[in-house]
Amino acid sequence: MSNQPPTNEAQGPGGRRFFTRPRECTFCTDKNAVIDYKLVEVLRRFVTDEGKIRPRRQTGTCSRHQRELARAIKRARHAALLPYSGEVLR
Repeated sequence: MSNQPPTNEAQGPGGRRFFTRPRECTFCTDKNAVIDYKLVEVLRRFVTDEGKIRPRRQTGTCSRHQRELARAIKRARHAALLPYSGEVLR
């Protein structure tokens, strides 16, 4: 082993390294934010265009609020407030 810095191959394509900023849960920081299945505008931020629930690593929510979000999204889908899929296939 040598004490040379790693080459570009070790750093990935283009020589850039990933840098992720620490994300804070929006529901923990804002105590007035409520997770409810009837608030479709809030829930749409946590659903992709295909209709999938976005994971915690993308949204930055904590595990407790991610579980509440998933439950609210599923309830909104069941009440036909949110679609199960992104676009209608005909």
